[in-house]
Amino acid sequence: MRKAKPKKRIILPDPVYNDQKVSKFVNHLMYDGKKNVSYEIFYAAMKVVEGKLPNDEKSALDVWKKALDNITPQVEVKSRRVGGATFQVPTEIRPDRKESVSMKNMIAFARKRGGKSMADKLAAEILDAYNEQGGSFKRREDMHRMAEANRAFAHFRF
Repeated sequence: MRKAKPKKRIILPDPVYNDQKVSKFVNHLMYDGKKNVSYEIFYAAMKVVEGKLPNDEKSALDVWKKALDNITPQVEVKSRRVGGATFQVPTEIRPDRKESVSMKNMIAFARKRGGKSMADKLAAEILDAYNEQGGSFKRREDMHRMAEANRAFAHFRF
């Protein structure tokens, strides 16, 4: 590469939970630079999750983190051309990309849901992911299944 790698930006922790992961999630959730709206949606979703699990000893933030862990893929398939044929080559995912992919999947499937507000849809998706069901969990399972099916092409890894 000719150019220097761009510096990683430091993401400040969020004001309520004081957690960097929450800030990253809110940044993915944000539209048109409206971070306050994004924070309101996230915190409202956390309140809904807390309401749905009143007897649970875990906090809403712990439930959200466990849900993210449940939908985080370990491997993905990448297309690779070898001599005219295109192969789906399974590759392991870098840790920062794992986190990003899981957050994006959760948000995308929450947006697709039918429901009243985005906070309700996000809360429902968090609870589904926590219980190992729902669209984002199914996406992770599909990614793993694809990688398993194409394991024979792992030697084409780049």
